[in-house]
Amino acid sequence: MADGADPTRRKRGGGRAGNAARRGTAVIEQSPWRLPVNIDRPTEPLTGEGIEAIHNAAMVILEEIGIEFLNAEALEIMREADCTIDGENVRMGRDFVMEMIGRAPSQFTITPRNPDRQITLGGNHILFGNVSSPPNYWDMELGRKLPGTREMCRNLLKLTQYFNCIHFAGGYPVEPVDIHASVRHLDVLYDKLTLTDKVMHAYSLGPARVEDVMEMVRIAGGLSHDEFDATPHMYTNINSTSPLKHDEPMLDGWMRLARRGQGLVVTPFTLAGAMAPVTMAGAVAQSLAEALCAIALAQYIKPGVPCVIGTFTSNVDMKSGAPAFGTPEYMRATQMTGQMARFYGLPLRSSGVCAANVPDGQAMWETSNSLWAAVQSGSNMVYHAAGWLEGGLIASPEKFVMDCEVIQQIQRYLEPVICDTSPDALALDAIREVGPGGHFFGTQHTQDRYTSAFYQPFLSDWRNFEGWEAAGAIWTPERAHRVYKDIIAHFEAPPMDEAVREELSDFVARRKFEGGAPTDF
Repeated sequence: MADGADPTRRKRGGGRAGNAARRGTAVIEQSPWRLPVNIDRPTEPLTGEGIEAIHNAAMVILEEIGIEFLNAEALEIMREADCTIDGENVRMGRDFVMEMIGRAPSQFTITPRNPDRQITLGGNHILFGNVSSPPNYWDMELGRKLPGTREMCRNLLKLTQYFNCIHFAGGYPVEPVDIHASVRHLDVLYDKLTLTDKVMHAYSLGPARVEDVMEMVRIAGGLSHDEFDATPHMYTNINSTSPLKHDEPMLDGWMRLARRGQGLVVTPFTLAGAMAPVTMAGAVAQSLAEALCAIALAQYIKPGVPCVIGTFTSNVDMKSGAPAFGTPEYMRATQMTGQMARFYGLPLRSSGVCAANVPDGQAMWETSNSLWAAVQSGSNMVYHAAGWLEGGLIASPEKFVMDCEVIQQIQRYLEPVICDTSPDALALDAIREVGPGGHFFGTQHTQDRYTSAFYQPFLSDWRNFEGWEAAGAIWTPERAHRVYKDIIAHFEAPPMDEAVREELSDFVARRKFEGGAPTDF
């Protein structure tokens, strides 16, 4: 469909978010779609002096040590901005950095093809996304770790769409290596845009991929080019190459999305003791420097473009060098970065991560630690919140389902209704009615509220041991596997206008005929 076609007819393809919960068979009773607001005060381990010390250290890194920009265009832009360029090393003064950071909004929205799935990043909002980018897959039926395929990727996308507690579709939930790298982005984005109606992500891995994804998101949304550029409809996430580098393709994608006003997330992957100092303060300061210079670049290119500062600061196992996640150090680093994000007036991205290899107890306590660190830090965007294993090398549908149980409980915990202190909530009349030694089961106060008074899990088993044993003694991962299989069996994709679907298909076919994207970036 050409740009001049009727945009009103095309925009019908988005559907309604409410339809997703009503379509098909209800496999589980889940929480409704909503954008949770974090009502807790953030945990702030840094004193005022500590904030100033880390800020000053980040500024010294940018002013005196510098960050390598391995991208000729970015170097020229920074030269134009009067930064000091020495080969590929860029040094920038703190006044310039803070001026650029001051241009970035503290809150913004991203609107996907279904406007009812619009998300707000910043303020007190806390949003959760699916696992992104593992090369491998594990589920209980396979019983072993295997490279990802398109079918595995599609199934994880179906979980992404199904669960209302998942707000955005990050990168590929597992890398489908059965699709050639030159056209992989085309097939996966087609799947993402047809199987889900949530906010999309583009990998910054070369100009062709970024441009293709932006065009596919524009087509799916029924947007003209001007409408697409007017407000964010998607985002990218880039990682610095720690220590102190930004590479060619990621900076290229960063600048392309900046020019078109789309969402930008920069997340240094700083592992203390390996790619960053062994101390948390040093690791956080380095991470901030690596992120702030990218945001300064974006704001110089397009003042006011929405940016999110990300943290992925954790530690390594000093016995083996392997990454560790969900550790006490990870939690504190996330909280510390949250304080610094508020200092800079930027939204914060963190992650739900673990180092466990299968969805066992270790997986859940490490993930719970990282998810609660996101709450405590005031994170606005939680990447990898559902489905992550082996430090990001495995995606698992059972883990995805188990994580969604935790995320739903967190979202319930954040509901203000729990803290209601109105006369009705204080229930003095019911207490008077029951008196000493009675019970509240039969009171009208309880009868009016019992169906919604408490969180009801879809996965936890609250029976006693004998009841659990009589029901088959099913352990949690096996219950999660059954839920996963039921969701896939009953899944119905969100509606999409057939003309839009046809235009997407035609675009994919044409780009494949043209050869897709170079594999060397």
